[in-house]
Amino acid sequence: MRKSIKILWVVFGAGVAFFLLLLLLINLRLIGHMPSLEELENPRTALASEVIAEDGTIMGKFLSVDRSNVDYKDISQNVINALLATEDRNFYDHSGIDPKGTAAIPFYLLVGKKRGSSTITQQLALNLQADVEGKSRSRNLLIRSFQKLTEWVIAIKLERNFTKKEIITLYLNTVTFGDNVYGIENGARTFFSKDPGRLSVEEAALLVGLLKGSTMYNPRRNPKMALDRRNTVIENMVETGYITKAEGDAAKSRPIVLRYNKIDHNSGLAPYFREVLRGEMKNWCKEHKKADGTEYNLYRDGLKIYTTINPRMQLYAEEAVAKHLKDLQKSFFQQANIKSGNVWTKREDAKKDLVRFMKESDRYKQMLEDEVPEEEIVKAFKTPTKMKVFAWRSFTDASQNEIDTVMTPLDSIKYSRAILQTGFMAMDPESGEVKAWVGGPDFRYFKNDHVFKSRRQVGSTFKPFLYCFALMNGFSPNTMLPNEPVTIGNWTISRNSEGSVGGSITMAGALAKSLNLVSVYLIKQFGAQAFANFANSKIGFESNKIDPYPSISLGVSELSLFDMMRAYTMFPARGVITKPVYITRIEDRNGNILETNVPEKREVISETDAYTMVKMMEGVTTTGGTGARLRFRYNLPGEIAGKTGTTNDNTDGWFIGYTPQLLAGAWVGCDNNYLRFNSTALGQGANTGLPIWALFMQKVYADKTLGIDPKSTFPVPANMRNDLYFNYENNVQPGAEAEDVGNGAASDYETIDLRDYGEPVETVAPPAKETPKEKDKKDAPKDKKKDEATPPGATPKAVMPPKPKSNNQ
Repeated sequence: MRKSIKILWVVFGAGVAFFLLLLLLINLRLIGHMPSLEELENPRTALASEVIAEDGTIMGKFLSVDRSNVDYKDISQNVINALLATEDRNFYDHSGIDPKGTAAIPFYLLVGKKRGSSTITQQLALNLQADVEGKSRSRNLLIRSFQKLTEWVIAIKLERNFTKKEIITLYLNTVTFGDNVYGIENGARTFFSKDPGRLSVEEAALLVGLLKGSTMYNPRRNPKMALDRRNTVIENMVETGYITKAEGDAAKSRPIVLRYNKIDHNSGLAPYFREVLRGEMKNWCKEHKKADGTEYNLYRDGLKIYTTINPRMQLYAEEAVAKHLKDLQKSFFQQANIKSGNVWTKREDAKKDLVRFMKESDRYKQMLEDEVPEEEIVKAFKTPTKMKVFAWRSFTDASQNEIDTVMTPLDSIKYSRAILQTGFMAMDPESGEVKAWVGGPDFRYFKNDHVFKSRRQVGSTFKPFLYCFALMNGFSPNTMLPNEPVTIGNWTISRNSEGSVGGSITMAGALAKSLNLVSVYLIKQFGAQAFANFANSKIGFESNKIDPYPSISLGVSELSLFDMMRAYTMFPARGVITKPVYITRIEDRNGNILETNVPEKREVISETDAYTMVKMMEGVTTTGGTGARLRFRYNLPGEIAGKTGTTNDNTDGWFIGYTPQLLAGAWVGCDNNYLRFNSTALGQGANTGLPIWALFMQKVYADKTLGIDPKSTFPVPANMRNDLYFNYENNVQPGAEAEDVGNGAASDYETIDLRDYGEPVETVAPPAKETPKEKDKKDAPKDKKKDEATPPGATPKAVMPPKPKSNNQ
């Protein structure tokens, strides 16, 4: 008996020694993974990088796991009480391990029951291991036992290095609530759209209840189980005295009311902007190192990216785009060649594109991976099937803009390619701060950004740069220019896009009416090379080089909206080009500033030339200008300047306009050039891009909190009069034109047909209110001599012809 007892003690002692040795080896980090003291003092859980708007609103996140940190003081006491009552009632009495709970485990196992013995500190230790190593709780008994030992060591170290409040805070910042949501702040914002400091008893109980099983007790998937679990947590709070029985009964009687709002990259504010930002931040992370020499990780390092986006302006921009395109799309779908599908059968390039689009689709690629024969794939693409497609149903709720339908996958490709695309951006021309960014109709279905990434022919929106060049070379707004056919080399342009020809007009009037003949006349005077040099070296377009062809006078160059906006800042910003800036600063997870951005400014023209151009471009928005509907249809007040743009065959529609405080631009078109409006009345920039601009400005002017004042005026340079008079209307017979001193040879130019570039002027204006004197004068007998026809042989004044009957312009 004594020998057996001795053996028992030896075995027991050896077991204890082995156990202590194992703990020592774990602590010394010789086996397993034991976080260093530095890691424990500064735990680096994976944090999502946040994109923050101008007012502090979180617009979106770049994440591998959706997690944010919050301080103890910002967590509702209801959450703390629910957590302690349910997960660790002895939290303030133990040093990381609960001896009684641990000792009771074998007895519970003997009777076939499970008992959770892990303290909050131990659970935190497991969470930290999972984050560092990507390991979760193992189901293997041996591995789990080893994990448990590691948890004990880490838990004791955590207790030595942190206060109880800090441990609770760390724990609540690392737990998961399902749906890839980590941390109490994200849990509160996702399920209840609240700050964690404002959670009620029942809301706190629901979130704490999720910790036992984030899938099983998810209120969206299993509302009955979630309710029962929530009420169990409330009962625990009553038992532990955190709330009274009456408070508990009242909380249990309330239903679960969710305000679920999970931010993902397809939804939320400014998704196109955030995707462009993601690409820029990835490059930034590669180029910048942390203190330990490693690169920043956009998805795990919890960067805070402060942007210039104004949430209210962004919402107004998104609403303006949706409101206008919703109606414009109906007109486009009613167009004969779109409605019948002939556009895909009559053109060889469209036929080839359709095959390419099919082969680039996810459906096609998946069927190839599944080794489906080619003929079967083609057959499947011609077989009707159920699907969801994008459709404009609401301009205020993007989630409604899709429908369930039945169509062939091939028809769905044709349908989606015919959805009108858009790009819209608004910025402060002085500071360069981007305030709103809409890169397309719906990011869920159309990923291509049309603000920064895509380049399109800019049409007549390029003309202001040519007219500015003319100012710099001695012309003035009231210089009379011929509205006559122009020949450069072997290329002749005989009429304006809407058919007008003849007479002379002031330079200001030609810009307001966007007369192509005058623009080509101007570039003939200066030479395409000289103007291209000005555009490339002085303005400096970044998205494309301006080639020295005469066609650039009509806007055949392909540029991004972002680049055009940068160039347009020279007019309202008094001759200074300001590069748009959308990141103000970048901080690390601890609030340390890693980088700040200031706008890049460069003076390119004089202040007087800039102001003169502003006044000339105001003519575009006056009666007779191509953008006059801003006034008579949208009733926008105040000083507004801008330029419409329409490219050949109405492929692209543009409007870029500005007030003294805000610059904004819009482009509308399809990704494929052969998908376009047949009618200039519908496809011109004044009808596609301009309404978005106008609807946006209506909202901006109505929101007084934005500080955009319709009564603001463009500052007049000190050496100029503020009573400048520009003649936008009158045409005179030839005789006062500038001398034709064209230069260059035919080989210098690209020969293409440019007659269809441009857009007609707005011919509709509100009737003027007549005074009694004017009425009497109108009713008086007319002087026959004044009404005589133009004498034979005289050149008629330039007039706008009647609207052509044909839809093809």
